[in-house]
Amino acid sequence: MRLEEVREILKKFASKVIVEAKSNLKKADIDTSSSLSNSLTFDFPEDEKSFILQFLGNHYGKFVDKGVKGAINPRSGDEAAKQPYDQKKVYAFTNKMPPPSKLDKWIVRKGLAPRQNGRFTGRKIDTVGFKKSIQFLVARSIYSKGIKASLFFTKPFEKHLKTLEKELFKEFDISIDKVFKK
Repeated sequence: MRLEEVREILKKFASKVIVEAKSNLKKADIDTSSSLSNSLTFDFPEDEKSFILQFLGNHYGKFVDKGVKGAINPRSGDEAAKQPYDQKKVYAFTNKMPPPSKLDKWIVRKGLAPRQNGRFTGRKIDTVGFKKSIQFLVARSIYSKGIKASLFFTKPFEKHLKTLEKELFKEFDISIDKVFKK
């Protein structure tokens, strides 16, 4: 088996995973701004002796994919909620709530922002007070319940990993047959 053939098989695998992960984000309406979807890519750095396949994306993609266990009432049936708390394996809220100010644009895109006569009304902490702000209520809910695992990346990765193994073994088998025939 030549190295170029392995490279091509791995690049096809990575492309399939990325395309399907982006499709999953769009179908589930998870990525309202498309910033996570647009950030998904792969890198294939090589040197003389090895190469590595890396999947890249926005830092919060891992939380969207695997979910985050809530601090008070974790979602049932969720991958993050099922597992016992282990800081190395499961993402979980422990003592800090997500910053409410970071949720403002998401609140507007999801249509949760309060309106009066077709205009947005106060939704920020400084205009309506801390406890009444939409930002605070959404942040508190996320902190309490967590974030449901979407597995937008994990499912296509595992699915295409099975076919990758078959393709590599098939290519390796053909390569061995060529060597022995000579």
